[in-house]
Amino acid sequence: MIETYSVSLATLVKEFSLEVVYAASDFSSIRITVADVARPGLQLAGYFDHYEPMRLQVMGNVEMSYVSKLNSLDRCAIFDRLFSYKFPAMLIARNIPPHEEMLDMAKKHNVTILKSHEATSNLISTIITYLRDALAPRITRHGVLVEVYGEGIFLMGDSGIGKSEAAVELLKRGHRLIADDAVEIRRVSTNSLVGSAPELIRNYIEIRGIGIINVAQLYGMGAVKLENQINLVVNIVPWNTQEVYDRLGLEDQFTEILGVKVPMYTIPITPGRNLAVILEVAAMNNRQKKMGYNAAVEFTEHINQHFDQHTGKIS
Repeated sequence: MIETYSVSLATLVKEFSLEVVYAASDFSSIRITVADVARPGLQLAGYFDHYEPMRLQVMGNVEMSYVSKLNSLDRCAIFDRLFSYKFPAMLIARNIPPHEEMLDMAKKHNVTILKSHEATSNLISTIITYLRDALAPRITRHGVLVEVYGEGIFLMGDSGIGKSEAAVELLKRGHRLIADDAVEIRRVSTNSLVGSAPELIRNYIEIRGIGIINVAQLYGMGAVKLENQINLVVNIVPWNTQEVYDRLGLEDQFTEILGVKVPMYTIPITPGRNLAVILEVAAMNNRQKKMGYNAAVEFTEHINQHFDQHTGKIS
């Protein structure tokens, strides 16, 4: 089940060191639910069609200088209409002081006014980046997330199949753990997923027969990472002699998480198979594919060329 998230206005103020010029009576309960922000340019000219009042409103030098050229009555009228939409807050960039008419209408409609010394474009881009990450759609999946040669590998499989044990072997080989048992997955863009561990179990891993270990304490802080992009999903399954497994890798397999397609391998295991080494190879092979090289395709082309050259010849 996909949950929806929000960010409190107070958290945003603290995160970006914003100055509170006027705090609405409900300041502590105001929450932002959309990642985009708006610059009310057309609204200052009286055009409110398609206006989105759920967004944080940002005014920079252009908007403030335009309003400064209006007479007091016009400023009062436009701010009265603008603040009547009760958006989360008005944020003024470049440390520009608000007009008296703005303060009056903010108090009338109980809307918070904030101020920042940052340039408008930089302020907007950083806030949008922060909100998109904080409000990203997310789910929690059972599995293990490790970073192998820079590739984020999400290990899936039944409980007790050896995911955590494979992660420990990878740690010994210099790779890093992001999450064990439960992985929080966020869709940070249309084609990108980022995984992390719930704070309660961060840096911990469970090994059956031994118990819980703290990876950061046992292997050092270099063995853990807060989050990582998910580049590959590996589904670990018991070897089944009745199943036909892909031996060439010509057909790319994908799985869909939060609407994002992620490359996937299904790896059957039997006693004696070194899963950690297989995962290292999977990580390097996935990186090669992203760079445009596919060993399976090259091998098939060599085979086809060989048979084309020897067609009709008697050895």
